[in-house]
Amino acid sequence: MPAAAPVTAREPAEQVGLAGPTAWQRATGWGGSDDRLLGWAASIGIAVLALALRLWHLGSPREFEFDETYYAKDAWSLLHQGYVRGYVEDANEAILDGRTTGQWTDQPAMIVHPEVGKWLIALGEQAFGMNPFGWRFSAAVAGALMVLVMCRLVRRLTGSTLLGCTAGLLLSLDGLHFVLSRLALLDIFLALFTLCAVSCLVNDRFWFRARMAREVTGQVRSGWGPVRAMLWRPWLLASGVCWGLAVGTKWTALYALAAFGILVWLWSAGARRSFGVRSPVLRSALVDGVPAFGYLVVVGLCVYVATWTGWLVHADEYEEHLSSTQYTRFDRMEGDVAVAEGTERWPTATEPDASGPAEVWQSLRSLASYHHDLFMFHTHFLSDSEHTYASKPSGWLLLNRPVGVAADTDIQPGTRGCDAPQGSTCLRQVLLIGTPAIWWGGILALLYAVVAWVGARDWRFGIAVVGTASTWLPWLQYDDRPIFLFYAVVTLPFVVIALTLALGKLVGTAPPASPRRTAGVVAAGSFVVVVLLNFAWFWPIYTNGLLTHGEWLDRIWFSRWV
Repeated sequence: MPAAAPVTAREPAEQVGLAGPTAWQRATGWGGSDDRLLGWAASIGIAVLALALRLWHLGSPREFEFDETYYAKDAWSLLHQGYVRGYVEDANEAILDGRTTGQWTDQPAMIVHPEVGKWLIALGEQAFGMNPFGWRFSAAVAGALMVLVMCRLVRRLTGSTLLGCTAGLLLSLDGLHFVLSRLALLDIFLALFTLCAVSCLVNDRFWFRARMAREVTGQVRSGWGPVRAMLWRPWLLASGVCWGLAVGTKWTALYALAAFGILVWLWSAGARRSFGVRSPVLRSALVDGVPAFGYLVVVGLCVYVATWTGWLVHADEYEEHLSSTQYTRFDRMEGDVAVAEGTERWPTATEPDASGPAEVWQSLRSLASYHHDLFMFHTHFLSDSEHTYASKPSGWLLLNRPVGVAADTDIQPGTRGCDAPQGSTCLRQVLLIGTPAIWWGGILALLYAVVAWVGARDWRFGIAVVGTASTWLPWLQYDDRPIFLFYAVVTLPFVVIALTLALGKLVGTAPPASPRRTAGVVAAGSFVVVVLLNFAWFWPIYTNGLLTHGEWLDRIWFSRWV
């Protein structure tokens, strides 16, 4: 492909908004023609609406829903002890009765996920107490922040406040996102940090090209192009922090980090190509790829280790009680079977206690041994186990198997507000399932995104494709263990990006009064209305609403949803 013309003068203005930015506009940090104040006000308004929906009756049902039984108690332990302790039998009943004293043991517990998400849950518990509202509050805030980030990201990609707010609205109206924003699970925090990290990378792409435009007065006739001036990349630094927090919530963020790290390198190479640099891919691997690795991976690693500070401070407790865990340290494999040739303690467990810098190193080595045990748990201990709500990742985009996180069934007519006819009953349920219109429409949008990215070379669609692939496809290798549909909430933002970009293409850039534009606006608007109606229809099974058995069946469209 020939190199782009030198960026020396302003290119003729083009209609912006729903149109993609020109090469010059991208290089000079184009952000669209909409008023910035209006853009922020509208984005914040959508986020506040999302927060209000998520806070509505947040403390109901008053019980530990699904894996809240682990994370809520772990968070309280982190808050008050600095590390996760085990808990006594019947602790749930006591906690729901308002009794927290004496519900935790004196020994550390073996937790199988990093601690960032649990620390965030602990913030809500600190503010509102050890009750369902308290342990769910942080998730509600995280869900609303995701909506705000989505509005700003898509506005940045399209230059349109309308499309940015449409993306935020779609995200806020997805059932999977909505219900997870009302539960003390880890995945909503993972999704938030991943989306923030990607948003920072998009900002870096604009920043990098704008910086090159300032450094280069014409095409680069020979050499590498500007190098020293491009080493400081603040948005990459911010992204590295976000990736560290994402991995510090769940390790699965590593796949997306690797995929987007490669994309950053290719974006940088594309920028150098546009300014005339020859062999830009190879040259960018050195002058841009190496610094990017430092910003994303090295910084991310430092942040990740820092998130384990509570564990490191109490490493001696883990060395004493968990250095020989219930998760066998497998020594070899015979076919698909893990065989243990004997357990062993962590090397640090039998060493004398060190002091000063040597103690820090000893604690870090203990943490490494602990990570080895966690890896063995995830890769071997769960293999071939079963769970009622487990689902195959190949069907996640189709919403193949939702998760029932709470249910109150067989409510008799005339009791607790049930007005079912005689011979029937009422029930309440919280079901973790996405809004079908978003996910099923998103499949078509993702297929279009592949074509638009590869065929039309529109880089914006690449974000949706790479994001979806890196957060969804890796799960296919783990379909022999219990995994759940709600893991796909990390994929959801990229599905929404694909949908919104497709809607923008549908509306197009024709004059407002033209039949083409009118038809596009009607079609896009109709889809948003369908999503809204679809979300409203499922509202009772998202919020533990009271339904007769017949009304419930009207919302359970497939037998696999039961």
